[in-house]
Amino acid sequence: MSDAESKIMLRLVKARSTDAGKLASASQRAFDDDIHYGAPGPGGPPGYRSPEWQTKMMHIGDYYKIVLDDQIIGGAIIFRKAPREYDLGRIYIDPDYQNRGLGTQVMALLWQAYPLAKRWTLGTPAWNKRTCHFYAKMGFRQIGTDGHDGILFERRVEPQGSGLVCC
Repeated sequence: MSDAESKIMLRLVKARSTDAGKLASASQRAFDDDIHYGAPGPGGPPGYRSPEWQTKMMHIGDYYKIVLDDQIIGGAIIFRKAPREYDLGRIYIDPDYQNRGLGTQVMALLWQAYPLAKRWTLGTPAWNKRTCHFYAKMGFRQIGTDGHDGILFERRVEPQGSGLVCC
């Protein structure tokens, strides 16, 4: 096997309604696993285990399935808030695939998918130190709370210079 063949193929692909069951399953496993990271019990955000909710979100936002070697291992939902401003409504990876650097790779793929974005926002539970650390590592900074034991984060992206020097 060549080096190219042995590399892991991680992709972000627009989700379809036929993916809803697999996305709901990966979501449920990911959020229920948070019990190991400070969650008060198994559970997750609204609709996290519902295939119908997953399908509904595909019509409201940009819902991507996270695909590793042709297997759905997670998802990410992006909502456009304003021109060049996006909210990372949800991101999750099945616990069997966590702690391998895949989340960092997924975020890099999101930045590539939205090259003109100047601002990203998201919210995460205050008890989840793991996600708070991850988002800080990805360049997000805390900007407040949501009033429901959640922390709000923001990532501002500086415009890329064209290399041209003006008078």
